[in-house]
Amino acid sequence: MFINAFFAFLHFVAAFGVVATVVTEWLTLSRTPTLAEALRLQRVDACYGLFAMLVLVVGFLRVFYFEKGSAWYLSNQVFWTKLALFAVVGLLSIYPTVLFLAWRKETSQGKAPVLTEKQFLRLRLLLRAEVGLLLLVVFSASMMAKGIGH
Repeated sequence: MFINAFFAFLHFVAAFGVVATVVTEWLTLSRTPTLAEALRLQRVDACYGLFAMLVLVVGFLRVFYFEKGSAWYLSNQVFWTKLALFAVVGLLSIYPTVLFLAWRKETSQGKAPVLTEKQFLRLRLLLRAEVGLLLLVVFSASMMAKGIGH
């Protein structure tokens, strides 16, 4: 019983971490990022990756070893929707991550990166989309908790 609660706790912490990091990226992003903002975006994006991996690892442990059992989850359409939405969020996060990693050259030299208008607009759109889709992931989780999807 305790182990189920502990893994549920880890899953919640990781999920809240994913949401918090994406929202932080969205709110930190500016057309002309300062060095401090660029460094914050790089650190937060690294945390996003760690939280996302933790969500997946703990989530799959819960599916296959804890909770209701894999048969319940794998036969639940809302589970598959939630997983697909999370995958789309992951795919959308590739562009920001690659761009933030590309900034390392400038930030390691103490310089702020320069964003083109196109890059800024794309980043803003992707981060907004990630936030919106994450809200749908949370809604899907709420539906699953109530047994919807079978």
